[in-house]
Amino acid sequence: MPEKESEIEKKLDVISRLLAFNIVKDKPVKEQIDILTKAGLKVSDIAILLDKTENQIYVTQTILRKKRKEVIKELSEQQLTQTEENKISEVK
Repeated sequence: MPEKESEIEKKLDVISRLLAFNIVKDKPVKEQIDILTKAGLKVSDIAILLDKTENQIYVTQTILRKKRKEVIKELSEQQLTQTEENKISEVK
């Protein structure tokens, strides 16, 4: 029975890799890595799927995280500025 379970696990792994590849195939590499990371794939799996090194995946993930933090910071600052402007206009 364990042999059959192992065979099923291998087939499921192949199916999940094919589905993941199909989802990201026409997208830029950074977007592919972002999508696959958000889907919960391990760095090693993403590297195999995209034919990249694990280090390339780590570096791209780091760059994407930094960009996300910058965008969040900018949005927060914009909201703060808008809130301050609203308070000023209420006083007038």
